[in-house]
Amino acid sequence: MEIPDLPSWPTTVREAEAVQDRLRSCVDLTSPGPESVRTVAGLDVAYAEDRLAAAVVVLDVDRLEVVEEIVVRDRPSFPYVPGLFAFRELPALIEGLRRLSVTPDLLICDGHGLAHPKRFGLACHLGVLTGLPAIGVGKTRLVGAYDEPGADRGSWSNVTDGDEVVGRALRTQTGVRPIFVSVGHLTDLETACEVTLRLTPRYRLPESTRRADRLSRRALAAS
Repeated sequence: MEIPDLPSWPTTVREAEAVQDRLRSCVDLTSPGPESVRTVAGLDVAYAEDRLAAAVVVLDVDRLEVVEEIVVRDRPSFPYVPGLFAFRELPALIEGLRRLSVTPDLLICDGHGLAHPKRFGLACHLGVLTGLPAIGVGKTRLVGAYDEPGADRGSWSNVTDGDEVVGRALRTQTGVRPIFVSVGHLTDLETACEVTLRLTPRYRLPESTRRADRLSRRALAAS
């Protein structure tokens, strides 16, 4: 798929924060989700010392079958700084998306979108850079507070930061811990949660990012 070249990559915290501030205004949180989500790309990154492997796995949502998968081995592009984690991973993830022969209807990041201290998590950043609808599905809460959702699959509660709803705590399997869904770009929270439930028929985490996680770990172990 075609993605514009990345701008000069920041090397300092101040430069990275300036990029966040500039691109945050480009996030579209008003558009409804895609009319039809037939394919999704799960994105995840595994680390080993100073190496990383970024995996992109495209799934058919109805059959949960792999359409295409790509792995990019690289080194982190930015030091670990809380709130700026996307800058470590984005170049490798973007390269993985570029190598796809198909264009997915939705990007699903192992991370967050709006539910971020700067309201610009990895899903927002990827959505803006690619122009694709994107959501974040996190294993843990990054910001905000929430009430424990009901115990049944599909139960949810809003994650709020101050007076702002930044995501949802969503129960994908009865009796298991919730996951945290937030909008990244060009979609809405209802669509984000509906697609997430379609991708979690058996496990707590979406098949898209589960498979990307396994693929990235295998790639590191083999390198």
